[in-house]
Amino acid sequence: MSLVRKFATVGGATLGSRLFGFARETLMAAALGTGTMADVFYAAFRFPNLFRRLFAEGAFNAAFVPLFSKEIETNGVEGARRFSEEVFGVLFSVLMLITIAMELAMPWLVDWIIAPGFADDPEKSALTVRLAAVMFPYLMCMSLTAMMSGMLNSLHHFFAAAIAPVFLNVVMIAALGYAWWSGTDALSTAWYLSWSVLVAGVLQLSVVYFGVRHAGIRIGFRRPRITPNVKRLLVLAVPAAITGGVTQINQVIGQAIASTKDGAIAALQYADRIYQLPLGVVGVAVGVVLLPELSRALKGGHMKEAAGIQNRSLEFVLFLTLPAAAGLWVLSEPIIRVLYERGAFSAQNTEIVASILAIYGIGLPGFVMIKALQPGFYAREDTRTPMRYTIVSVIVNSGLAITLFPLLAERGIATAEAVAGWLNTALLFATLLWRGDLTWEWHLLRRALLLLVSAGVMAVALVYLLPYAAPWLLPQVPLLRQVFALGCLLVVAMAIYFPVAFLIGGADLGMIRRNLKRKPVKG
Repeated sequence: MSLVRKFATVGGATLGSRLFGFARETLMAAALGTGTMADVFYAAFRFPNLFRRLFAEGAFNAAFVPLFSKEIETNGVEGARRFSEEVFGVLFSVLMLITIAMELAMPWLVDWIIAPGFADDPEKSALTVRLAAVMFPYLMCMSLTAMMSGMLNSLHHFFAAAIAPVFLNVVMIAALGYAWWSGTDALSTAWYLSWSVLVAGVLQLSVVYFGVRHAGIRIGFRRPRITPNVKRLLVLAVPAAITGGVTQINQVIGQAIASTKDGAIAALQYADRIYQLPLGVVGVAVGVVLLPELSRALKGGHMKEAAGIQNRSLEFVLFLTLPAAAGLWVLSEPIIRVLYERGAFSAQNTEIVASILAIYGIGLPGFVMIKALQPGFYAREDTRTPMRYTIVSVIVNSGLAITLFPLLAERGIATAEAVAGWLNTALLFATLLWRGDLTWEWHLLRRALLLLVSAGVMAVALVYLLPYAAPWLLPQVPLLRQVFALGCLLVVAMAIYFPVAFLIGGADLGMIRRNLKRKPVKG
């Protein structure tokens, strides 16, 4: 299967998950708005989500996949199975200890890390503790899910791992549907949602477990022992855990600062959900597929192949994220109004969330390029360098968020995250280039500039067309007409961007055809 087809497989499954996520957030906005209960739930949910990114997705995609791939190359599937059992025994035991420790420390964690702004409201703080305690075991399920997803990706079985996140959104939508059907209040709705997160974690783990069995590997439980392979994994995973969760780390910092203002946490979350669509579809697809592809090429000594994969991935990222960024900037307000403005979500909420989304749009290409650049380090078993740059970006984000929040409120936090993301991208790119692990291509720079021009032409056209579509996008207009009008704007945007990009040379149709047909080089 070619690189682009693999991107499409993972991206398509992720798109399905994100669309269900939109439906979930739309229902939550209608049920909870940006009020107290929304703040409490999102604050409680952020914590297990942070640990999921730190100890699961980031660490295992970065550390486990290259080592598992090496075991397959060296000792075959049986050797890879033994290695995965060694890791499973240690991981399960460590996660159990972490879960128990965090459950006991939850009151302190909420007051000092998750939402220090809630400390002045004992009832709000106590509810956040209880909801977080229910959801935290989700970390254990998701960490084991991430390990098995890494196995599936290394075995070139991408779909099961990519489709598993859909179950979180489906179960949460079911919880919201039940809350609406039974007419429960906001507090009960928050409780239903918390339990649904835990149920979804179990379902996601089941999906990838059966996917691994279908791929021909049966995992048994081994007594936890620190073998040389496990020790190497830990050495790689600790810095990768910090690096992989950079966005979540920055968002937790932003949340801690935002907790001093009512509704700020929920507003950031609603905007985050929108920009997570292109970030997830493109960024996750590139990150998931690129790491095993680069690892395979490097282990086989195909350095030219590895360089080509890296550069084409950057080209692919820019081709899709630059128009998405321009679209989010211009259409942020109608997007938020159509998706969220109903029930408890007011016009004032729309204005605030739209301004945050527009800023996230500026940072979007940088956030996604991080996903395309980090595998260049991880495939070479270097997880320390991205960690150092992550620490720099976290320091910059914290300083800017603290400085800008009194001036710009939630927009200041979004600005800090966008700046930190672009800084991280620049450091990763410059280092790969300096080491010779990234091949400089002038035609790649030329195409990037032409894609930027194409996105600019598209943005100007949308600014011109928006007043004509505005009467169809008002809250009093039936929802289907609003969706139709917004959909037409998006279709027109694509009808402008893609032809312009191909006509002026920003994209090469022949290159895309070759990538669709290209077969991977055997290691």
